[in-house]
Amino acid sequence: MKTSDFSDLRAEFDAFVREKCDTESCDTSSDENSEENQYVPGFVDELGDKLLAPYHSGVYLSRMDIKRVAEAIDESIPIKERKKMVKALFRHTTRRSYLQDAFNEFNRHFGGRILIYTELSEAFPASKPIFDSHIAKIRKTQKMLDQIVMDFEEIEATDDPMMI
Repeated sequence: MKTSDFSDLRAEFDAFVREKCDTESCDTSSDENSEENQYVPGFVDELGDKLLAPYHSGVYLSRMDIKRVAEAIDESIPIKERKKMVKALFRHTTRRSYLQDAFNEFNRHFGGRILIYTELSEAFPASKPIFDSHIAKIRKTQKMLDQIVMDFEEIEATDDPMMI
């Protein structure tokens, strides 16, 4: 291709962009930004930090693990970054029962990991302290989830926000 062909192509592209943007049909903001600006309960950010970091929780929760938790409680969330998936899962949480169901499902996953860690520590006794440390972190995370459920205040659609 000659340079004149590239300059013609560039001019055509610039005209296309101007035409589309001048009619305001080119929106540079993405849906993800508008989703992130929606209300998310206060505990979700900290929960995401603690739940998704194996250093804190003792378990690596994959995107598929989070997706399975959502499906188990009849929620549909897209597969994205893990933190965004957790936010999407708890975005509209207004009921303690919903929160309890979600955390019960996470605890089911944690229970499976505890079994795996126990089997591995029995099979490889030299690594038992490492797996025991992970199990202790899982137990601590489970207590944190229970505390969140106990502290959660339900919100009704008719509640006055100034009275909460």
